[in-house]
Amino acid sequence: MDKQVKNLYEKMVDFKQFAVVLLAVGVFFFLGVIIPSDTKSEMDINIMMISSMSFLAFSIFLFIQSKQCQLKLMDMEDNSNNR
Repeated sequence: MDKQVKNLYEKMVDFKQFAVVLLAVGVFFFLGVIIPSDTKSEMDINIMMISSMSFLAFSIFLFIQSKQCQLKLMDMEDNSNNR
């Protein structure tokens, strides 16, 4: 049981850290889209926008996964305290 709790906690932390990194990368891609430049083509802008939205969507997904791990940990803690 203790090993399972430790594993779940490590997953929660990893999900959260990876989500923060993806959020930062997505923001940088988005800044590349909104900062004006004469050398950017329409295709470059579309690729950066799709990349930005993909990184942000995956980041949100990982934050949700982290929250689910946290809720499982709290539930496991409550169950162990009630016994």
